[in-house]
Amino acid sequence: MYSGHCTRQGRIHRFLVSEERTVKKFEKSIQNRERRGIEMKVTNNSILQEDIEAVVRGRMVNWEQFAGKTVLITGATGLIGRQFVMGILLAGEQFHFPVKVIALVRSMNRAKKVFSELLSCSNLSFIEQDIADKIQVGGPVDYIIHGAGVTDSRFFVEHPVETIESSVRGCSNILAFAREKNIQSGVYLSTMEVYGINEKGILSEEDFGYMDPVKVRSSYPESKRMCECLCRSYAEEYHVPFKIARLTQTFGAGVERNDRRVFAQFARAVMEQRDIVLFSNGETVRNYLYTSDAVTGILLLLLRGETGQAYNMANEDTRISIYDMAQMLVREYGNGSMGVRVELEDAKKHGFNQTAETCITCGKIKELGWRAAVDLRQAYDRMIRSMRAEEED
Repeated sequence: MYSGHCTRQGRIHRFLVSEERTVKKFEKSIQNRERRGIEMKVTNNSILQEDIEAVVRGRMVNWEQFAGKTVLITGATGLIGRQFVMGILLAGEQFHFPVKVIALVRSMNRAKKVFSELLSCSNLSFIEQDIADKIQVGGPVDYIIHGAGVTDSRFFVEHPVETIESSVRGCSNILAFAREKNIQSGVYLSTMEVYGINEKGILSEEDFGYMDPVKVRSSYPESKRMCECLCRSYAEEYHVPFKIARLTQTFGAGVERNDRRVFAQFARAVMEQRDIVLFSNGETVRNYLYTSDAVTGILLLLLRGETGQAYNMANEDTRISIYDMAQMLVREYGNGSMGVRVELEDAKKHGFNQTAETCITCGKIKELGWRAAVDLRQAYDRMIRSMRAEEED
């Protein structure tokens, strides 16, 4: 008994010493990264480059955990996916550790455009395929970030079958691949739309409301719900360590000028100094999130989140209605030449969701040390400057 007690005490002591060393090593690496200048160019877009550098310099992500690892990123040419590719490769270069990134893309031509500055990088490889097709990777895969999926509201109502099948089949395929590779961790990018219509307005991870399954607009949130259930089911049955990031509407540097989502439409109106036209009363209230804050939070979930759990992600201070957001932009950028006009049209035509207040709280991910840094005004400023930088390129 005595020797057993001493053995347990010894194991506890060694564990505490190991944890203390890990913390000290992480703190030292943070100090070192803050002293180093960034030399590697990952994109021609100067605003996006600044965002990637800020993520890499940040204090929340322990980049050394990616040393010697291979990371698969789906939806890699998307708004958020590309920033994982760029950020992880930049961190590896900056802090001198080996890391491989596999970017799964639908179009190699688009990938060549998005990653023009990284095509000669030996640590980056591409897989060109549909997300629902079987993935074949010869070597190990340690981490997966699954961001592939449809994001266009009009597509949800015009192609609801494709929306559902792409989402559910793609997620099932990725989870089966993760099981096969015995990965260390994965994150599925979900949406706050899984909460449905909820009278509470301010929602934690347990506050689910009503959703009409026979509306074709429900093709998107219902399929996201099923994908979340798949993630939890694979975690419970097969011990696949996936976590779920429930993102609010997210935008920032890298949004393309032809994007049809409301934040891009507003940004184009600012750039062209014309009225912002609303096709609804703009009464929907939500909070928003800047892309680099989303990237940092998702990486934190990947490394520290609890398997099978969902985490809300938003800047809680950005709560605003669509109408008031339009008015804010007119005040900030209008110079007397802009206004807000309401021209009511059929909501189904544009794929608008039902008018509601859906703001999410983020206490759960804050417990991991995450904080959003970019406010709504800054988010629009950086997105607009990014769009202009793309035009000048």
